[in-house]
Amino acid sequence: MGIFDWKHWIVLLGVVVLIFGTKKLKHLGSDLGESIKGFRKAMSDDDKPIELATTPGHSAQETPRKDQA
Repeated sequence: MGIFDWKHWIVLLGVVVLIFGTKKLKHLGSDLGESIKGFRKAMSDDDKPIELATTPGHSAQETPRKDQA
């Protein structure tokens, strides 16, 4: 039947569960989900233009006072 037979997939899934255990697989799934969310967020952040952050009341071209020099 080939590798796409459902019986092969059941056996493969059973072997993976026996090797790693259900607890590790549960954590692996949540870690993978968090990684995908982080990747999507990083990709959407790349689409936004970069804005320079300035504190209120201060301009980027503000010169220091003479007594601070």
